[in-house]
Amino acid sequence: MDLYSNDKGSLKRIDPKPFKLEKDIQSMVEANSKEIFDLQFVSTEFHIDSFYLDSVFFDEENKSFVVVEYKKTKSFSVIDQGYTYLSLMLNNKSDFILEYNEKYPEDALKKKDVDWSQSRVIFISTGYTTYQINSVNFKDVPFELWEIKQYGNNTIGLSHITPTSKESIQSVGTSGNSLVKTVANEVKVYSESDLLRKCSESTLALWSDLQNRFNELDNINYVTRKHYIGIRKGKKTVTYVHFYKSKLLLHMVRGNIYKGKKSKAFFTLDDSKNLAKMGDHNFKDGTVRKYYEMNIQNVDDTDYIMILCKQKYHSI
Repeated sequence: MDLYSNDKGSLKRIDPKPFKLEKDIQSMVEANSKEIFDLQFVSTEFHIDSFYLDSVFFDEENKSFVVVEYKKTKSFSVIDQGYTYLSLMLNNKSDFILEYNEKYPEDALKKKDVDWSQSRVIFISTGYTTYQINSVNFKDVPFELWEIKQYGNNTIGLSHITPTSKESIQSVGTSGNSLVKTVANEVKVYSESDLLRKCSESTLALWSDLQNRFNELDNINYVTRKHYIGIRKGKKTVTYVHFYKSKLLLHMVRGNIYKGKKSKAFFTLDDSKNLAKMGDHNFKDGTVRKYYEMNIQNVDDTDYIMILCKQKYHSI
């Protein structure tokens, strides 16, 4: 992507600025993990067996650990490293929990507190080869590829390379790969169809209508997790959609409160019908996440719900 500065209609190209060291990327992501990925930092250069994992984070929302690996060059195998790291995690669960508890002793985890099925690996690189991208182009690979760029005006760009295939990695040349099978037995990558399976025909129609309305907006994408589909504007979530047989339940985050202080850009709806109910989600570190909760049970609800959702969309 080319970047330009606009000075009264005159465009000036902003040239890329290479990262000097892989460690520079790592330090920046670790220091800004909440802003970039909404992840809680746990450890750097985490030593397991003969491996050093670049960064370990905890996903408080999905109750799972996330390994992040940084690459300044393109000479690495995404598949081999990704499944090796996940296998290490699943075979050393106690070590990950101990590392978290040493970092946050006041919020100690137990094994039952972690959803290991949502474990994942994030790769962050300055660029990927076509082979690397194609190697993880499956619907159920528990990895994410992010490309990072730095520019001369101190701008940082992060773009998510999303899979486009509907094919499962377990059905393509993995019959002899015991590592893939072992990880797949415990780690589950959820698809839209997994969540829609419980819905009635009328609820499916509501979801289709909601998607069509969001797709009319710019920069919309979707991320599927175990319990919801997040509708995002870029990397920021507009609303989380939970699926039930006869309705859709939407959660819209207002913001966080920590030690009595509100997070930046704390969001408040202009809800003239008082349709949205308010709720709290308490995290182990003492953070309270405030959110709005809204039901869609028939098509007539959608017009007003979209008015509320667009308020959040335009605030991001």
